[in-house]
Amino acid sequence: MTTPNGTAPRALCRADADGRITFELPASVAGDPEVRVLLRGRPAKGEPEPEEHALPLEPAGDGRLRAVLEPKPVLTEGRWDVLLVRAPGAGPERLRSGPRDLRTLLDGHSRAWPAPVAVRVPYATKDGHLALRTWLRPAHAETDRVDVGERTTRVTARLHGTEFTDDGVVRVRLRGSRDREVTVTPAVDADRRGFAFTVDHAELVGAETPDAPGYWDVYVLPEAGAAPVRAGRLLDDVADRKHSFVHPTARVGGATVRPYYTVDNDLSFDVGPAR
Repeated sequence: MTTPNGTAPRALCRADADGRITFELPASVAGDPEVRVLLRGRPAKGEPEPEEHALPLEPAGDGRLRAVLEPKPVLTEGRWDVLLVRAPGAGPERLRSGPRDLRTLLDGHSRAWPAPVAVRVPYATKDGHLALRTWLRPAHAETDRVDVGERTTRVTARLHGTEFTDDGVVRVRLRGSRDREVTVTPAVDADRRGFAFTVDHAELVGAETPDAPGYWDVYVLPEAGAAPVRAGRLLDDVADRKHSFVHPTARVGGATVRPYYTVDNDLSFDVGPAR
């Protein structure tokens, strides 16, 4: 059973720098000693039953109940609803989002993240419920500045979970295509993790003006033959940045080029006909 949002319990949430997340609820929710906070993943269409993790609620010593999600086990990548199960066999109730203390996540980009890179960001859904956005990747390229000029876009970023060798490159690939890609040699810092690269807008547009939008995704290959590492911005407190981080649009003849963040906070380029 899902309690209507107006009467659902409200959970406070705090994230720690090491990935630990603490949930706090009023003691009034405890009607049974086995009351639990339940994390339920949202499976994609056609996928099997959702993954679940149950967390015991225990007295916090201040008249509240507390459940702690430890850094391990890591959660699979996706979105997780935060629910309350008041007793064994009882239907789960969605929890409303109370205050979320995410201050420790603000400088996540400045820390060195080991492999695999496991990220958790609590957020409030559009209808006010508490949820988690999670990423789990073997390695990650965290973007910083994205500077859009008339002819080029320059991106600064940093690798986590891996590092560059002398033959590392950046590839910008047309989504859905096997052979349309632009390869760029990055300028790599002395520590082999920080880097910058510049994308020529004309190379994305090509010889002909596109008649429909095309989306170009940014990957980093730290060394020749390495698995591509997706570039994006994950290491802070923003669960969804597609509509909140909007970059300028450049015009190339009859086409436009605009870098943007996808629904997964990955960096891509939108290339299409000028309007």
